[in-house]
Amino acid sequence: MHAEDKGINEECGVFGIWGHEKAAELTYYGLHSMQHRGQEGAGIVVSDGSQLKAHKGLGLVNDVFKHANFSTLQGDVAIGHVRYSTQGAKTLENVQPLLFHSQKGSMALAHNGNLVNAYALRSDLEEEGSILQTSSDTEVLAHLIKRNGNEVSEETITEALNQVTGAYAYLILTENQMFVALDPHGIRPLSIGRLGDAYVVASETCAFGQIGAVFEREVLPGELIMIDHGGLISTRFAMREQRKMCAMEYVYLSRPDSDVNHVNVHASRKNMGKELAKEAPSNADIVVGVPDSSTSAAIGYAEESGLPYEMGIIKNRYVGRTFIQPSQELREQGVKMKLSPVRSIIEGKRIVMIDDSIVRGTTSKRIVQMLKKAGAKEVHVRIASPAIQHPCYYGIDMSTREELIAANYELEEISNLIGADSLAYLSEAGMEKAILIDKTIHQGICTACMTGKYPLPVDGPKKPFYPACEVL
Repeated sequence: MHAEDKGINEECGVFGIWGHEKAAELTYYGLHSMQHRGQEGAGIVVSDGSQLKAHKGLGLVNDVFKHANFSTLQGDVAIGHVRYSTQGAKTLENVQPLLFHSQKGSMALAHNGNLVNAYALRSDLEEEGSILQTSSDTEVLAHLIKRNGNEVSEETITEALNQVTGAYAYLILTENQMFVALDPHGIRPLSIGRLGDAYVVASETCAFGQIGAVFEREVLPGELIMIDHGGLISTRFAMREQRKMCAMEYVYLSRPDSDVNHVNVHASRKNMGKELAKEAPSNADIVVGVPDSSTSAAIGYAEESGLPYEMGIIKNRYVGRTFIQPSQELREQGVKMKLSPVRSIIEGKRIVMIDDSIVRGTTSKRIVQMLKKAGAKEVHVRIASPAIQHPCYYGIDMSTREELIAANYELEEISNLIGADSLAYLSEAGMEKAILIDKTIHQGICTACMTGKYPLPVDGPKKPFYPACEVL
């Protein structure tokens, strides 16, 4: 399923490379591998050692760079970004990396995450005379770094980072340095790799495989890394907290071939399916997964339960999220256009339908209806994660609590609303067991959207201020 169908959308993906003559081209391929993290805009900023040059636009990576002249993006250093947008913010100035020029040099920023105190910081900056050009909280950090005309340095970045609160992975580029920073809880993913003598940084490790780079390590919570022609220097801008990697990276957001905090995403999803089969077995004939993010969990459920796994739902890969439905009637047809039941497989069968999550419930209802219209005798829905009952403030555009079906209805009511014969969710303990295989390495995960236990304080409702990358 596409993220916008569920109401779960990742903020964005960042990529950077230092020390390769084809930096811009490799950044393009890195962004392409992370297209699933943002499909509304993309950009690259490259440094040749004396100046920063940018190319960015709205749309998919292929569309943005279809007519790009990479010969004008010469340099051995580059950072890139893919993003989602929101109502009123789907504009070119919000597409990252953001590029700033001053008499003391230029600076480009790429950001994945969300600052929970961005609204207050923006108000303070505006009172001091700053004029912000975008509706992105990424620009807030730029103004904090350049306060009082300061140069971009380890000291000014550290000072700025200690004023922001939230989940963030930053890439900051000047003419001759690249800085990498991850928030003290490590909520968003960020890794370092090597391609020969070049350093590579990416939101997901699948980007390393795309360009032939080798994974070296995760960026640590509270770590600030400076890369220049002298090599890589690691410091700390804050005390490291217990890691709270976003659970939805494993459940839904990351590519199956990525490793997040030393855990393979496909393996964790398969384990979630196995735990779900132990907790919520079903008298059924076959197991069917909702493509694509639920496939791994469905395979795990089938293996543990002994039921056959079947491709009872086929995804139409040529219906992209850029398709515009001109009427409500056609919008209702959206799921039918993207997903098709295989009647010969499901007709007359009792089906266990595995999905990774339920947000509003509208998509689940349509899929259950689709399966029953295709002849399914029974449809038992099993969700390979705990119920989502709380909004996210850390980099995923999650629906408000009023729109979350699990926050407003009991289990049996949800089952009736979506038309299922039965419904069960994976427990929090089951999810943690599936993901945190070795707790000496894998530490903790953020389950705030499921449990309401926020690792960072959230002061009241969401403010009317756009995070780094947002969604429709």
